[in-house]
Amino acid sequence: MQTIGKLEALAPGEKIYSARFMGKKAYLVTFKKVDPLFVIDLSTPTEPKVLGKLKIPGYSDYLHPIDETHIIGVGKEATASTYGDFAWYQGMKLAVFDVSDVSNPVEMHKITIGDRGTDSFALQNHKAFLYDKEKELLVLPIQLAEIPADQKKPTGDTMASPVYGEPVFQGAFVYKLTLENGFEEKGRITHITPEEELKRGYYYGNEYVVQRALFIDNILYTLSDKMLKANSLDDLQELKEFSFD
Repeated sequence: MQTIGKLEALAPGEKIYSARFMGKKAYLVTFKKVDPLFVIDLSTPTEPKVLGKLKIPGYSDYLHPIDETHIIGVGKEATASTYGDFAWYQGMKLAVFDVSDVSNPVEMHKITIGDRGTDSFALQNHKAFLYDKEKELLVLPIQLAEIPADQKKPTGDTMASPVYGEPVFQGAFVYKLTLENGFEEKGRITHITPEEELKRGYYYGNEYVVQRALFIDNILYTLSDKMLKANSLDDLQELKEFSFD
């Protein structure tokens, strides 16, 4: 493979967390303490150049296009440490970026799910990410962790930042996603019974951990190692479950 162009000293000391190529542009997320989203012009491959950037807390592990000027970011929220050149990652972050003005990208919508310890297969594998623009549908398998209210400290208190939340739910989070209103949670689907949830830790009940979601017509299917569950997309009412015992 031959190198025909390069950008150097883009974000010294930072790691690249995600990239998305769309037409003659690339969108790149790096991170150390904050999340710069770079818009890069690739119209002349031998001379790529930065058109604009946005610096915000947290980072995106995955970028997914909505259309030519809007992108979904899926990653983690983060709190900068006051005693080191780094940041503590927190709950899961969903964002919509408006890149219609390439010189000034904007984070137009954002939500944070849970606390430190919240995770998703979609952060490591894009096949766990389900989005359909026409249906305004976004589905993500999420392991939700929350810090009990009596243990939470103010955001500015960095001693609270490394604390992990307790696992309280695992399953598919279902959202309606529009450019006008952002992320609106429709509901959650789990394969784990309430009794099992009470004794589940981070590594308990993995056979019923929802890993994937897909839809056919107006039915949403969620899949774990032990079960396939079908729910109505209209109201998420359970229609059928199939066990793999």
